Amino acid sequence: MRKLLALSAFIASIASTASAGEWVLGAGSSLFHDADSQSGSIVSFELHSEPFFTRNRFSLRYMGVVTGHATGDVFVGVGLSSVYDFDNRWYIEGSIAPGYFNESSLGNDLGSPFEIRLLLGLGYELNSGDSISFAAMHKSNASTASQNPGVNGVLLRYHHRF
Repeated sequence: MRKLLALSAFIASIASTASAGEWVLGAGSSLFHDADSQSGSIVSFELHSEPFFTRNRFSLRYMGVVTGHATGDVFVGVGLSSVYDFDNRWYIEGSIAPGYFNESSLGNDLGSPFEIRLLLGLGYELNSGDSISFAAMHKSNASTASQNPGVNGVLLRYHHRF
């Protein structure tokens, strides 16, 4: 547990060096693919920087993520988030975040501590400038280990800009 807290603090310090543009809080459900696994609810916290690249309606940001599963599994990662804004407050978001996964039991082993989280979401900007989104995510080790069962999830997310 101390190792996880230290890793989380390290990733938070990396994320804070980038100009933070928003935090994202999500809640949802996960589905592990192994028959012996324990799926369940998940919560996610992300920190996104201001865009470092923008072209027309497309932008690219640095991001950090911590995801906790009700079963006790934890994922901590850093990566990139992209957003494509439509004209009418709607947007799509995609992100990739390699990181560290700590399983709570052997049934939830994803094959290695190194996992990559992919996310695809659809969001809507509120009058306040904050937004809500619905996202699907997938974590796997991209076949870098002998086992690669993976886990999928869905999240309802709230984005707060600051």
